[in-house]
Amino acid sequence: MFKRARRFIRFLVTGLILVAACVAIVGLWLHYMVAPWTRDGEVRVQVANIAPQVPGPIVDLRVADNQFVHKDDLLYVIDKADYQVALDSAEADVASKKADLDVKQNQAARREALTTLSTSVEEKQTYVGASEVAKAAYQGSLASLERAKLNLSRTEVRSTVNGYVTNLLLRRGDYANTGTANIAIIDSDSFWVSGYFEETKMGSFSVGDPASVELMGYNGRITGHVDSIGRGISTSNATVSTQGLPSVQAVYTWVRLAQRVPVRIAIDRVPDGIILSAGMTATVVVSPPNHDQGNVWTRVSDRFEGLWLKR
Repeated sequence: MFKRARRFIRFLVTGLILVAACVAIVGLWLHYMVAPWTRDGEVRVQVANIAPQVPGPIVDLRVADNQFVHKDDLLYVIDKADYQVALDSAEADVASKKADLDVKQNQAARREALTTLSTSVEEKQTYVGASEVAKAAYQGSLASLERAKLNLSRTEVRSTVNGYVTNLLLRRGDYANTGTANIAIIDSDSFWVSGYFEETKMGSFSVGDPASVELMGYNGRITGHVDSIGRGISTSNATVSTQGLPSVQAVYTWVRLAQRVPVRIAIDRVPDGIILSAGMTATVVVSPPNHDQGNVWTRVSDRFEGLWLKR
């Protein structure tokens, strides 16, 4: 009797261990093969490269490395001397052209008032033409004046975004070249997370599903949602070989690795104390609203069925 009881307990314990092992295996399968999560995530951000629109030496630098700046804050000032001279010259040219226009218009008006007995039609047309030429010259001088004012205002280079000055190598006395970026500003309003999900998990979630992000250096969780899903990744088999034919690489392995597809996670809330920095490593977990147990088991059975048919 005692032996039977001991044998029964032994079978019971063995059965419990087998059940626990099966549950553990299924749990691991669900976690690693079905659940929509990835450790292959990265914090991304847009960077505004600030370049001057007029050249000249920098006489005043108003920012420091890693400083936060607001949109339209002054970053640095280019020497204004040449541009102030150009503005003064343009203003003088406008005054000269305006005086010449007034003279030509008065002359044309006096000739127009005379009869053909005092002046000829040809002479009237000549003075009217001279007046129109003077008017065009005056309009041109006004345009030059506006350009001179614009160039003078462009000597003050301002931020185009809210963000942080990064990797500042600029200093007072450096020469600023037109169109050459010399200050980079991280747009603090543009942070997002890119999660690179295995293609086997792409059917487990959709755009709009809530997501949480854990950074390697922090304990808090960032909340967000799936903003968009990448529609293409690079492939080595798409390169063109001789005669315009595709170059297809030979594969000598029975193991097929799942490709990873980029998924953009929009950030909704960042807990206090977490400092976002582009390039940080992130773990992304998507929580679809329809992620119930029945759907999970359906995906598990479908996955096993697919593996069996591929044999």
